[in-house]
Amino acid sequence: MSKYMEKVLSSDRVFEGKIINLRVDTVELPGGRAGVREVVEYPGAVAVVALNDGGELYLVRQYRHPVAKELLEIPAGKMEPGESTEDCARRELLEETGCVAEELKPLLRFFSTPGFTTEEMHLFLAAGLAQGEQSPDDDECIDVVTVPFERAVEMVWSGEICDAKSVAGILAAQEYRRKGSRQGL
Repeated sequence: MSKYMEKVLSSDRVFEGKIINLRVDTVELPGGRAGVREVVEYPGAVAVVALNDGGELYLVRQYRHPVAKELLEIPAGKMEPGESTEDCARRELLEETGCVAEELKPLLRFFSTPGFTTEEMHLFLAAGLAQGEQSPDDDECIDVVTVPFERAVEMVWSGEICDAKSVAGILAAQEYRRKGSRQGL
């Protein structure tokens, strides 16, 4: 057991929503003092760096209400109960871009903001894309945009692409490609 481990003394779920839940935990800190932790419960998500045979990256442009901005992002979405990360990645890629991937390579996983949420993000690299039918969720208004992959990397460094999953995914894919891993990806 870690010397930094916090013992939960009590837990109170204060909100249950469609996408998130919020609980407030009272914890015993190392040394015996009490503390309060607000925790956003989220089931986990996937994001996909999807590259076509021409080396273009598929991005989705959508308005994000919490930050009051239109963002360019890699396709992504919330995992459904019992759904594998790969199945979720394939579903989200199809729903948001209309693409079906022949190959999916797990790139990395990370906690988006572990100071307040349980969200774990799983990133995939997709290749061998075929066009299917886009079917975004009823509350999604998105446009699909393709950009040359190297341009997308430049957009990360210029701040044009600025959400964490897209930044991490694009830079991880750049490193994967730099190392010359499997042809096609």
